[in-house]
Amino acid sequence: MQEKIEFLIRELQDEMPEYAGYKIPDHPQKSWKLLRGLFNVRPPYPASEEFLKIQDEVLSQIAADKGVTDASDLQPSRVDPRICVWQGDITTLKVDAAVNAANNQMEGCWRMGHNCIDNNIHSFAGCQMRIECHRQMSELRKKYGEDYLQPTAVPMITPGYNLPAKYVIHIVGPIVYPVLTQKHKDQLAQCYRAGLEMAAENACQSIAFCCISTGVFMFPQDKACEIAVKTVRKWLDQNPDTSVQRVVFNVFKDEDLRLYDARLNKKIRIG
Repeated sequence: MQEKIEFLIRELQDEMPEYAGYKIPDHPQKSWKLLRGLFNVRPPYPASEEFLKIQDEVLSQIAADKGVTDASDLQPSRVDPRICVWQGDITTLKVDAAVNAANNQMEGCWRMGHNCIDNNIHSFAGCQMRIECHRQMSELRKKYGEDYLQPTAVPMITPGYNLPAKYVIHIVGPIVYPVLTQKHKDQLAQCYRAGLEMAAENACQSIAFCCISTGVFMFPQDKACEIAVKTVRKWLDQNPDTSVQRVVFNVFKDEDLRLYDARLNKKIRIG
């Protein structure tokens, strides 16, 4: 494993000489941290077959070490058997479509080692994801102009590559500033509808939503939970013939778990 990581780091340092001064640590976990950071700043140019082969081997091993949770094994919520609440790392969830809270450039997070969901998804999917996102954005810029940025609530789908998820649906949530407005609420609801519609268009039976916009985009967690649950349940009711049979609300923070449990499992968590 260490040998493969060192190979990838050297290849990336050759591609990006400005990072050539970073010494490769001897410990696999520390060397992976450096490799991940270099993945994060790598421009979306093509990669060699050898690079991709070894990258995929490394990411596959990391995924095996972390373990995978199958969405089909999750306990349905008390309120709606079509919906599950799960606290965990979305990059370890086996699901047909995982939703990524993207920025409007749609090429992943460029901060080395940042712990946002956009960074995590791109890091563990592999550099193919950024390359594909860039390809799609390049086509859109040819159509709409070089200054094109992805609008809020307009989804883009890519393969999951090295993730357990078959697809990733990238979507830009609303940025709440300076205060929450009805427009922000409507945009967030549209994010959930658009994600479900794209999943259905691609014959997905399951989809996992992260807590869109509740991080650095500053959407209040309690109101976001209310909108997410209401919108998803209404969409499922209105589309009884959809391929989507299971929706997972993936939470990371304890407070989000408390909010979703209270709404879907009638649990009030203290502490």
